[in-house]
Amino acid sequence: MSENQKNLTPMLQQYMEIKNQHQGAILFYRLGDFYEMFFDDAIKASKILGITLTSRNSKADTDKVPLCGIPYHSSASYLAKLVRAGHKVAVCEQVEDPKEAKGIVKREVVRIITPGLVTDEQLLDDKNNLYIAAVIGPRKKTDTIWGISILDISTGEFLAGEFSSYETILDELARMTPSEILLPEKQLEDAEGLMATLSKQIGQILPAVCITSRADYDFHKDRAKELLLDHFRVANLAGFGCEQMKEGLSAAGALFAYINETQKTNLSHINKLSPIDLNDVLIIDESSRRNLEITQTIAGGTREGSLLATLDFTCTPMGARLLKKSLLFPIQNTERIIARHDTVEVLHKEASLRSSLRELLLKVYDIERLNSRIVLGSANARDLTALKHSLGQLPQLKELLSSAQGTILQTIHESMDSLTDICELLESSINEEAPVTLRDGKLIKTGYNAELDQINILLKNGKQLILDLENKEKEASGIAKLKIGFNKVFGYYFEVSKIQQVNVPDYFIRKQTLVNAERFITPELKEFENKVLGAQDKSLELEHALFCQIRSQLAEQSSRIMETASFLAELDLFASLAEAARRLKYVRPEINSGDTISISDGRHPVIECALPNGKFVPNDIHLDQSDNEVLIITGPNMAGKSTILRQTALIVLMAQVGSFVPATSAAIGVVDRIFTRVGAMDNLRQGQSTFMVEMNETANILNNATEKSLVILDEIGRGTSTFDGLSIAWAVTEELVNKNGTGVKTIFATHYHELTELSKTNKRIKNFNIGVREWNDTIIFLHKLLAGGTNRSYGIQVAALAGVPPHVIERANELLHNIEKGEFNQYGEPNIAQSKNDKKSGKPNQMALFAAANDPVHIKLENADPNQLTPMEALTLVYELKALSRAD
Repeated sequence: MSENQKNLTPMLQQYMEIKNQHQGAILFYRLGDFYEMFFDDAIKASKILGITLTSRNSKADTDKVPLCGIPYHSSASYLAKLVRAGHKVAVCEQVEDPKEAKGIVKREVVRIITPGLVTDEQLLDDKNNLYIAAVIGPRKKTDTIWGISILDISTGEFLAGEFSSYETILDELARMTPSEILLPEKQLEDAEGLMATLSKQIGQILPAVCITSRADYDFHKDRAKELLLDHFRVANLAGFGCEQMKEGLSAAGALFAYINETQKTNLSHINKLSPIDLNDVLIIDESSRRNLEITQTIAGGTREGSLLATLDFTCTPMGARLLKKSLLFPIQNTERIIARHDTVEVLHKEASLRSSLRELLLKVYDIERLNSRIVLGSANARDLTALKHSLGQLPQLKELLSSAQGTILQTIHESMDSLTDICELLESSINEEAPVTLRDGKLIKTGYNAELDQINILLKNGKQLILDLENKEKEASGIAKLKIGFNKVFGYYFEVSKIQQVNVPDYFIRKQTLVNAERFITPELKEFENKVLGAQDKSLELEHALFCQIRSQLAEQSSRIMETASFLAELDLFASLAEAARRLKYVRPEINSGDTISISDGRHPVIECALPNGKFVPNDIHLDQSDNEVLIITGPNMAGKSTILRQTALIVLMAQVGSFVPATSAAIGVVDRIFTRVGAMDNLRQGQSTFMVEMNETANILNNATEKSLVILDEIGRGTSTFDGLSIAWAVTEELVNKNGTGVKTIFATHYHELTELSKTNKRIKNFNIGVREWNDTIIFLHKLLAGGTNRSYGIQVAALAGVPPHVIERANELLHNIEKGEFNQYGEPNIAQSKNDKKSGKPNQMALFAAANDPVHIKLENADPNQLTPMEALTLVYELKALSRAD
């Protein structure tokens, strides 16, 4: 003990001993009905929680110890604030009865709450998983394998995987968005290493994530595997499909060790380790997910306005989380996709079945998280009542599915456990009106336990029993004014006036003499006192013990409960997709293994919902690898080019999730990846300009796209000069149409009208434009995709529609006219600089600068062979000649 600690009271000394074991966490130290925080923890917590910072004395009265506290029964909201602020909290409870304690009550940390390890209902988002991840990089310079593991302790989902690049690891972290990531200490300390680079990149894509360094010992392969084998009680991990992993198991073992250390309780709800297998997944990288706004919007990062929010008609939190996971992990397997479509079609056609299923599912609570709290020992009586009500819907759900068509629905009907025994246990034991806390009684129903019933009868009838005993003694003694009283010093007693004391029976024992009365006790009264005074405590203790016993019985059935929860989530997902199809007028797409994507009257699922009914203009898209592989779309801003691009990608994504799609018909050849290069946003936090971001995304597409991919390009090259941008756009398009001899299905929206010339070089490139009609000096957007290119951008008309002042629009038209004339004026100045407001006089006319036969323009033309020029070279020559003709 340090000298400073010797000056502390015994209670504060205990606090410091426990705090020293949990330096990285704010310590919630239980004192009676409060959690107290002291010293730096109090200063820090009071600011975050907005509570009063006070102080208390140490042994030396002059030393003030900073202090703040919160009521234990309302701690959840305070915990939420601290965790969301990125802090860890160690919850320290009294682990012995203060009445029996000799000296300071014994206290222990019973759990540590971190940003990635939260199970309290008030701290969780129903519709989102809360993940924690662990990552280990290559241990040697010659190694290439990375290991990753991801866990949601609130549902028991546990994943592990191995990948050969940190870019893939980074993309998985961006997809799963964990709240906390464990990284090995030694690798993290190497500032030049890949792990340090990964950590920086994680901070940029997940700015709110908590990075926790862990000792390298936790990531030791043998120790990690041994820990997992011991938990799952298996001889090997082959049954989980993970036996061949090394680094993936190292990450999983490190993650599990951390959970064991922080939760200090049973973790049986984590009953399997699933491999992360991306071979059957439609891959959409982090940039493309963001551009397509699949789970959140680009502006603001909100769920509202995303594809997820549009499709979410789920009735349960479990179904909502599964829908999100399905959008993040679409599949490529044609048979599995068709089976999903079959299921959605059955529920779409059978309105009565769908409606009845959804009505029952609305009564189902979050069974996954209820089960986790049961196993972790944090579930209260209301959680168990919610579980009972949820399980009560299972018999009717199974009955509804008994005649349902479709392989998946039949499988759910046949395989889903009704859990009748668990429901009956809860029905017979848990009081519907039970309070939140477990120490206030009223947890257990009458009739469940005979001993508890007797105690409760005694408590309920205590007053009457006192009156009965009082009346009995009055009759036996003949003392009419005898009465029973109570005080904290003597307990229950008989009180008799001085006058009547001569009539007191022999078995009365004098206890106290007053001025006008005498107080007595009897063996029967003391026996009654012991029963009544102890009954309340006995009742509370017995109810708590019975409740914990019931909760333990449920924990033993965790795997059964979780399996049923997964079936319910699946059922909810398909019912939701069917409901979305009905409400939003979606159709079943045809799925095949071919190379064609053909969509008739396709609509953007999100934008359509934001517009008045019938206002969205649908469009057709046809892509194949024989005649329509690259579609170049030109047209003005605001006409709808980006919408058509995005809706095509989203329709393909929805189809491979198993959803119906917004179109009148659609035939989708399964794709392996969707790439997008959409929008232009600087990534200043990474020190990257718009153009660098654009080129990074373009490089990713060119390096990884296959003949089975779909590429969506919305402008390339706008972040640099016109010549550079056009050249890059042209070269990228050539690469996409020729890659690996087969090319890649691509839709390219551009303002470079020169790219329409590419269609003359390759029959698989087709030109389209967005229809526009001119009316007086303005334009009307038709939002319709038409065959053929256009050579106008209507930028000035769009500027006018946007409210640019008329005199600026007039000047812009004048400048455009000058540029299009492409001449020098009589003063030798470029025509672009001309203005009707110029007042030049007295300037002599200049001779033509380029009249001589040996001028640069003439030389260029002489050296050019039109028969040898490619379209791109010819286009470049025109620009060079134009520049030379204007040179001074």
